Amino acid sequence: MSEISAKRFDMEDIFNALNLGIIVVDAVGKVLLWNNWISKHSGIQEADALNHQLENVFPEPISPAFLTALNNTLTYRLPVVLSTALHRTPLPLYHASEVNQQQTRMYQSISITPIQSNLNESCCLIQVTDSSTSIKREKILRSHSEILKKEAITDGLTDICNRRFFDAHYEMAVADAKRQKHPLSIFMVDIDFFKSYNDFYGHVAGDTVIKQVAVALKSQLSRATDIVARYGGEEFVLVMPHLPKKVAEQFAEKLRNAAFNLAIPHMKAAPFNQITISVGVCTGIPENDSNLLNKADAALYQAKLKGRNQCISLPLCEAEEYLQQ
Repeated sequence: MSEISAKRFDMEDIFNALNLGIIVVDAVGKVLLWNNWISKHSGIQEADALNHQLENVFPEPISPAFLTALNNTLTYRLPVVLSTALHRTPLPLYHASEVNQQQTRMYQSISITPIQSNLNESCCLIQVTDSSTSIKREKILRSHSEILKKEAITDGLTDICNRRFFDAHYEMAVADAKRQKHPLSIFMVDIDFFKSYNDFYGHVAGDTVIKQVAVALKSQLSRATDIVARYGGEEFVLVMPHLPKKVAEQFAEKLRNAAFNLAIPHMKAAPFNQITISVGVCTGIPENDSNLLNKADAALYQAKLKGRNQCISLPLCEAEEYLQQ
């Protein structure tokens, strides 16, 4: 810096005008410089900080990671950066309205740089920037990403899993069942006489029925490993691992009863005159990716043929004959 420039500007005024925190400590960690930004966001005035050990200036603890980084810079004379990703709030700094309040610390990005004073002293320059805006932006982007991800795997009408999610989940569930040699149960569910319901009551009412049945089916699930998905139109599919065949058949009846107990009138569905479902279930250790699904669908077909509002269970070894009818 030229002599004219040095006379033109007061360096202390420049440090205090910066929109970032500036702290300088000597070789033993005593504060030599403390700008207005740090005072504003810590509530500690320069006079109360100068010539005191930095770690003793703040009324709250400084993060151990910061103290380690500072010590390393003082000892080895190497710069250190504490990124917001790993060290979000190293110093007890707050936004101006929150100083001296029990609020969340300001997110910070900190760089620690070795410098030499005009008196040939080994010092450290600590620069602190407010990363709150970038963190908020990151959270918003993550939230949007999670929303988009949820929308990609969720059926828009029923808010249960969609066909896309089911296809991926089913493939993994089958692979796991084959590898672990455990049973997997597939339930195919269809709302009985749904076309006649739509024709008589209208499509808006039909959509409401689909949503109500979806809620009733989902309410029967209690394990994180179980899923219910909308397979298409008025058809649903459930995937449930580790169920003995008898338990799977009992659960199918629970599903049927859950829909029946909704007691939704359907005057075009004799003899019950209300909304019912048919359920086809197949349980076993899968041999390939499609056998369980196809055989559960064959069981559903048989439930329809036998009068609807009932459950049919087919074992893996006996389902093929129904597929050929």
